[in-house]
Amino acid sequence: MLHVNPKMLARLSELEADLLQRRTRAEAEGWSGEIEGIDLTLTFLRAKRDETQRRVQRPTVHLDIPARRSPQEPE
Repeated sequence: MLHVNPKMLARLSELEADLLQRRTRAEAEGWSGEIEGIDLTLTFLRAKRDETQRRVQRPTVHLDIPARRSPQEPE
């Protein structure tokens, strides 16, 4: 699954505004199939934006590089 860079959250808002304008036009023209597609895209876009905002709020976990184990002595 691809993650959105948090710096791109503003771009997601721009995309959402554009999709809403396209949906308004599709409603005016009576393009029901286009409306369904835009609604689906808006659902995924909003879910991705919400997921990105949640990821930004979580603290970063730093994992150290594991140390090599020394060979065990034979018993």
